[in-house]
Amino acid sequence: MIIGAHLSISRGYPAAAREAAKLNLDGFQYFTRNPRGGAVRHLVDEEAAAFRRAREEAGLRAVIAHLPYTVNLGSSEPRLVEFAAQVVREDTERARRLGAELVVTHPGHFGSDGREAGLERVVRVLQEGLGEVEDGPAFCLETMAGQGHEIGGTLEELAAAIKVLEPVVRVGLCLDSAHLFAAGWDLRTWPGIDRLVERIDELVGWDRVWALHLNDTKAALGSRRDRHELIGRGQLGRDGIKAIVTHPALGRLPLFLETPVGDYKEYAAEAALVRELAGLTKTETQE
Repeated sequence: MIIGAHLSISRGYPAAAREAAKLNLDGFQYFTRNPRGGAVRHLVDEEAAAFRRAREEAGLRAVIAHLPYTVNLGSSEPRLVEFAAQVVREDTERARRLGAELVVTHPGHFGSDGREAGLERVVRVLQEGLGEVEDGPAFCLETMAGQGHEIGGTLEELAAAIKVLEPVVRVGLCLDSAHLFAAGWDLRTWPGIDRLVERIDELVGWDRVWALHLNDTKAALGSRRDRHELIGRGQLGRDGIKAIVTHPALGRLPLFLETPVGDYKEYAAEAALVRELAGLTKTETQE
């Protein structure tokens, strides 16, 4: 089992790797640039090399680059489409230089011309942006709660995009337990999780699922609301989280916490609770 958490790179990539080690994590996720804007840290070759050394020393097994929320792959505004393609291209290339295994993005929101047109733009932006990155990390579309004009609230939407992209670029899924629950998938029991796994396998193949954002949720089942909660304190609860992390399919995915901690240091306790619910110790997760 791999358990990571979302950390800041404000002090540099090597510092983030060292912090992950201090928090007893197996990996970490980071925003590729300001999540609410477009500013990005310049990455020089020396820092990329230093990060790779720090990661190896920390024994980190998985690193995920998460595109910022300002990226809207489905936008109907030309300037936002151009920005999205630029970010996909630049940030995936930067993740490649760092040796990150995955890049994850929210699919975005559709405009006044409708959901289908928005989904078509998601595909075009990824074809353009990823087509220019050679030997880059795997790219994931995240499952969403489906609130408002959000794209990706159904597995069918994401599967349609992957089907078109598959011959051109390597794209898969990053699941999110809070989003899936809000979208109507009851993950509190193994039978409920089995239904999800079976449906994904039918639509895209389970081998296209590469990571899971492990979050509890404040939102009710099927509410279509994205409201993360601390592990075991939300609608999924300890029993639901236990069902997820012990399930033979979900529990084997790299798990990354995005819970609303007040301080990143709290992720140590969150990760420890996940291991407890999984019946594992830190040493056992590394074997």
